[in-house]
Amino acid sequence: QVQVVESGGGLVQAGGSLRLSCTASRLTFDDYAMAWFRQAPGKKREAISCITWSGGTTVYAGSVEGRFTISRDNAKNTIYLQMNSLKPDDTAMYYCAARYASCSGSGPQAYNYWGQGTQVTVSS
Repeated sequence: QVQVVESGGGLVQAGGSLRLSCTASRLTFDDYAMAWFRQAPGKKREAISCITWSGGTTVYAGSVEGRFTISRDNAKNTIYLQMNSLKPDDTAMYYCAARYASCSGSGPQAYNYWGQGTQVTVSS
C-alpha cells in the first residue's frame, strides 16, 4: 500500500523558516497530486498547498501564498514545503497527502493517502 511520511517540523521563532519533506512510496502512476494540509487545535484541517506530478500546477492557500513554496522531486516521490516568514498562526500539525488526480477540487475528503503529520510550532 501507499505509505506517506512527513518530516522537518520543529520549533522556530516568528520570522524564521522551516522546510518540510514528504515521501510517498508505492505510487504506481505518474498522474497523481500531492498536497500539504495543516490542522491547529479547534480548527478544521485546511489545505495549504498542492502540486501536480508534472509540477506545472501549484496551488496555495491565501494565508501562506508568498511565504510558502511547494516543490517536487518525482525521482524520489518527494515533495517539499519551504516555509518562510513564519507566524505564530502557522502553528499546527502539518500533514502530507496524495491522490491519483489533479489538484483541481482538492480538499481533505479527496485525498486517499495520508501521513502521520509533523508538528510546527512558531513562537512569538
